[in-house]
Amino acid sequence: MTNPPQDLPNYRLLTGPDDEGFCRRVSQALELGYELYGNPALTFDGNSVIAAQAVRWPG
Repeated sequence: MTNPPQDLPNYRLLTGPDDEGFCRRVSQALELGYELYGNPALTFDGNSVIAAQAVRWPG
């Protein structure tokens, strides 16, 4: 497959609370064929930890 499925962009930045839902979204992107791009980032918004992970489509 030369392009990401479902008209998704080549580069995506996934963000959200650092919980099971966030981990599942990253896992789903990997299952679709995306690759991790760079290191994950974490911050604290005063209430919870927010995570970010970039993924890119290979090629």
